[in-house]
Amino acid sequence: MSQLGAVQIEIAVLLGRSKMPIQQFLRMGRGAVIPLDSGEDDQVWILANNHPIARGDVVLQGDRISITISGVADANEFFAAA
Repeated sequence: MSQLGAVQIEIAVLLGRSKMPIQQFLRMGRGAVIPLDSGEDDQVWILANNHPIARGDVVLQGDRISITISGVADANEFFAAA
């Protein structure tokens, strides 16, 4: 195996963000709903090792959820929204 094939990368998909006081978060229990700053038709961020690399769209296929890559991420836009 080549050395490149041995590199581990964590991939994450960010659906949205929310800001709240820590006390509110600590009071939440099982089943609590956290509102996000995005809608169901908004694009998601695709992160590699917590760095934005692409944008994508959520695709539902039966009981599976997938992400279709739609373009390259703009890191400045990602960090400006944080």
